[in-house]
Amino acid sequence: MSKLSRKAEDYLEAIFEISEEKGYARVRDISQKLDIRPPSVVEMVKKLDGLGYVVHKKQEGVFLTPRGEEIGRVIKDRHDTIKAFLMLINVPEAIADKDACIMEHKLDTKTVEQIKNLVKFIQLSPDRPPWLDHFDVFCRTGEHVCGSDECKYRRKLVEASVS
Repeated sequence: MSKLSRKAEDYLEAIFEISEEKGYARVRDISQKLDIRPPSVVEMVKKLDGLGYVVHKKQEGVFLTPRGEEIGRVIKDRHDTIKAFLMLINVPEAIADKDACIMEHKLDTKTVEQIKNLVKFIQLSPDRPPWLDHFDVFCRTGEHVCGSDECKYRRKLVEASVS
C-alpha cells in the first residue's frame, strides 16, 4: 500500500467516506468527522494536496485524486472488515469501531484478507453457525456447551497449554 502515516490515512478514509455520501468534502466536514480543529485539517489537506492525494479548491472543497481514492477505499474496507469481525466475537460496536481504527493500519494485508474471508463465510452461511451460539454462551459463562468426552479431552489440553 502506501508509506503514509496513520493520521494521513485517517484523513483519506474520512474524505472518502464524506465524498461517498455528499459527493465532496469540505474542511468543516473533515473537522467534524475526525474531531480535529479546522486549522489542523487545513494543514493536513495542504500536505495531502502537495503529495498528490487530494485537490483542495477553497470554495469548492476537497476532492480525492485517483491515488487518494484508492487508499481511502482500502482503509475503509480494512476498517469495515475488522469492525465486522470484532462485532462477530461480541465486542460492542463502539469499541469495535475504535479498535478497528487502530488495527486497520497495523495488520498485514494477508491477515485482513483472511479476516474478511471468515466474516463473509459466516455472513453468507444459510443459518447462523451453531458454534457462534456456543461462543456466545462461552463469553457469558466461561463454559463450553459441549459435554462430550471429546470436548472434555480438548478442554484439558487447552487448560494444560495455557497454564
